[in-house]
Amino acid sequence: MPGRIGQGFDIHPLVPGRRLILGGVEIPHGRGLEGHSDADAALHALTDALLGAIGAGDIGRHFPDADARHKDRVSSDFVRETMAKVRSLGWHVANADVTILAEEPQLAPYLDRMRDNVAELLGVAPDAANVKATRGEGLGTIGRAEGIAAQAVVLLEKS
Repeated sequence: MPGRIGQGFDIHPLVPGRRLILGGVEIPHGRGLEGHSDADAALHALTDALLGAIGAGDIGRHFPDADARHKDRVSSDFVRETMAKVRSLGWHVANADVTILAEEPQLAPYLDRMRDNVAELLGVAPDAANVKATRGEGLGTIGRAEGIAAQAVVLLEKS
């Protein structure tokens, strides 16, 4: 088998009183994402994409929010643990692409740091990890700034 593709998606509501973490980067904002862990939608989508590529279900199966061990957990841990599974099965990441859907805050100043974090977590060069953002243009939950969503795609190759 030459390669495997996985895709992931995650969405969390924006709420007051929480830090906003995306792609492993803390972003100053009046609201953060609600969730059991740090609610980093970008890294949750990436974790789901990795799990999908190896046929291992989803983030909820491996890191359930009903498990107190995951309360306020840093989502980069989920990616690290999933990458250990990926490697144990003889795969490595060829490239990854993450899209964050957010009306606010402005994410452009943070995208390079997010990309660097993702590259480091996946063990790839920065040009093999991409993180970008788009707005909801006033449409739907994202456009009304009620929440933030993320999509991710990864390509795995045999090591």
